[in-house]
Amino acid sequence: MIDVSNHTEQTLPDINFEEVKNSALGKSYSLSVVFVSATESRRIHKEYRKKDKPTNILSFPYSHESGEIVFCLEVAMAEAKQYKFSLDQYIIYLFIHGLIHLAGFDHSLEMEKREAAQRKKFLPQNFVRP
Repeated sequence: MIDVSNHTEQTLPDINFEEVKNSALGKSYSLSVVFVSATESRRIHKEYRKKDKPTNILSFPYSHESGEIVFCLEVAMAEAKQYKFSLDQYIIYLFIHGLIHLAGFDHSLEMEKREAAQRKKFLPQNFVRP
């Protein structure tokens, strides 16, 4: 199950979040995906990671079967433009990264391998990670 909510005034990218989530975490994993403003992202980032700036994505595992991903669309849009990616592709890239964190992986070679396998399924072959 997946619940996507938009707490911004921007239109969300047209992405099948459930398909990507099911591939990375399985159908039984319950996930909430929330899009927030830069102000809210900064507040959450400061509270949970002690960093006083908005960030593109944050992952919050609640259990082995559930979690939440918080996106800041403003940050993601700026980064997509900077890296010359479409917004949809960049959001999928970030989403995969967040999902692999929810699967219990920290930054490592193993995490990168799992991300690469998911990117291969959902992003074009010519997508070069930032």
